[in-house]
Amino acid sequence: MWDLLKAVVLGTLQGLTEFLPISSSAHLRIFPEWFGWGDPGAAFTAVIQIGTELAVLIYFRKDIWSIGSTWVKALVKPELRGTHEARMGWFIIVGSLPIVLLGITLKDVIERDFRNLWIVATMLVVMGVVLGIADRVGRNERRTESIGMKDAVLMGLAQAMALVPGVSRSGATISMGRFLGLEREAATRFAFLLAIPAVVGAGLFTLPDIPNGDNAYGWGPTLVATVVSFVVGYAAIAWLLRYVSTKSYTPFVIYRIALGLTTMGLLYAGVLVASGS
Repeated sequence: MWDLLKAVVLGTLQGLTEFLPISSSAHLRIFPEWFGWGDPGAAFTAVIQIGTELAVLIYFRKDIWSIGSTWVKALVKPELRGTHEARMGWFIIVGSLPIVLLGITLKDVIERDFRNLWIVATMLVVMGVVLGIADRVGRNERRTESIGMKDAVLMGLAQAMALVPGVSRSGATISMGRFLGLEREAATRFAFLLAIPAVVGAGLFTLPDIPNGDNAYGWGPTLVATVVSFVVGYAAIAWLLRYVSTKSYTPFVIYRIALGLTTMGLLYAGVLVASGS
């Protein structure tokens, strides 16, 4: 029962933080340590992200269907290859390649070395500063329809940085989008679409690890956390897209830096253990 309650808390945390540019993996690494629960494991983290990605699939179902169906038709109908939807299909595929290739290549390093809390806290601060600069200098003049292959490659490379906990998949991708002049809503929307293949793939790739020890909770609590993350995540998507249409990312920048510095202070004081338990 206690593991189930922990799973509900962690699922809520995942749902709230997956779509905000504050790093869900950092929160799932830091807060269990604060609570004395230890590291829930990289496999647990990856699988419950499927819940939030299911929320993306349902929320953006019309966009996904339009892009996917047009892309498939364009393979045999040349007249469709220049459409925005067909091109977006290729952009998502190409943009997903960096994180997929690096994720498979660096799997052991990610699960072992990158989860050190000093690294997590440092990335929270560094990428918080990067997000703040990107949002300030971004020209805010390009909409989703203007995205090209160069944008997809650069945003895909930025997304790959999120293999390091604390970077934030959405934060890194949005930052690159803002540097490229995309409007906040356009950068955020493309970041969500670009994340779907990577996160669902990561969850499925690590499913076999769940029974083998890389998970502090096991299947039951993991499934509960996944369902909770889906419900909370769906609500978070709608809120964030409304928020960024009129406001800046400054509150997220401040929060990231504050959380990172606080974690560093607790590590230095010996309250937290960098390598987890």
